Formats: sequence, C-alpha cells, structure tokens
Amino acid sequence: MSEALTIALTKGRILRETLPLLARAGIEPLEDIDQSRKLVFDTSRAGVQLVIIRGTDVPTYVRHGAADMGVVGKDVLLEHGAEGLYEPLDLGIARCRLMTAGPVGWRGSGGRIRVATKFVNIARRHFAQRGEHADVIKLYGAMELAPIMNLADLIVDIVDTGNTLRANGMEPLDEIAAISSRLIVNKASMRSRHGAVQRIVDDLADIVRHD
Repeated sequence: MSEALTIALTKGRILRETLPLLARAGIEPLEDIDQSRKLVFDTSRAGVQLVIIRGTDVPTYVRHGAADMGVVGKDVLLEHGAEGLYEPLDLGIARCRLMTAGPVGWRGSGGRIRVATKFVNIARRHFAQRGEHADVIKLYGAMELAPIMNLADLIVDIVDTGNTLRANGMEPLDEIAAISSRLIVNKASMRSRHGAVQRIVDDLADIVRHD
C-alpha cells in the first residue's frame, strides 16, 4: 500500500456527484480529471490521492488494500458482495432504483421466465425469494433490447427517469432496491490508519448530514 491514503472513484455520474462532496471536505484533485489521461491524482489535502477505476473494480481495490477507501454504488455491493469492507456512510448521491421491467402490459403465465440483466446474483436472489423460476441471462448493456428481440421476458436494471424504458415500449414493475453511492473502507486501513481514515469519514458524514 502506498504512503498516500488512496480513495478509489469511478468515472461518470458517481464521480461528478462525488467530487463536490470531496471538495467541501478539502479534497480536490490538483488537475482536471476529465482532461487528463492519468488514473492517479494528487489532491489539495496532503497525503490523500484519488485513483480512477472501473466501478465494479472499486470494491476489489479496497478489499485487497490497493485503495484505502472508495465510493461505489450500492448495486455493485449487492451484486458482488461487501465481504472484507466497512460501509460507514451512505453519501446519498447518484440515486436510482434497481427494478424489474417488462413490455407494457406484460403478465406472467406462472411458468418459467427468462430474465436479462448484468445483475445476475441480485436477479437470482430476487426471483428465488418470490418463488418464481427464472432463467437469468447475463448481458452487459442495452437491456431493453432483450424483450424486443425475444431473448428474455423481463429485465433487471437500474432505472433513473424511466425514459429509456418508455422509448422501448417497456415499463418498470417491481423495485428490488433503492440505490445510492456508499463510502467503503478497507478493514485493515481502518485499523492501521484510523486517524486519517476516520477524519475523512467524519468530514463527509458532516457534509451529508447538512445537505
């Protein structure tokens, strides 16, 4: 583990909504992340650096101690597990819903259904808990296409506005989980670097509390 305390972030909506929170805690990248090809950035807080990685990799980096802390969507933690991690704070950003969705007016026959999703583990748990038999098909994108092309009956996906569903003749059905971004911490870092880690947790908690 490097000397600097490392916070793992991911590009996209989570990064856009995390950077203002970090800035209010006195942690700002010293250069424009969007304009740089670098992946590691020094910050305005001495001894703290940011690393930009794929969202699904954030828990892995934190779990193995390559990063001390990270910000990741609750959907990733639900899908891949949070073993070896502390989850001390819901940052309340990048809010959305993880839902099942299907063609408008879809009604199941009560038999086996086909479900397309990148959230394979979540989908299996959800339908098992409902006592429904589901064949889960893993896709990496364009979930709405699966029912249109008769690959699947339903999908499990992140829903924000629902506009994409509507544009493709679909509607949200059941909410599986309300999703927001969480601060996660490596368990060893929480012990060995407790002061520095806890300061950041406390600063961010205070900001979230007053938002």
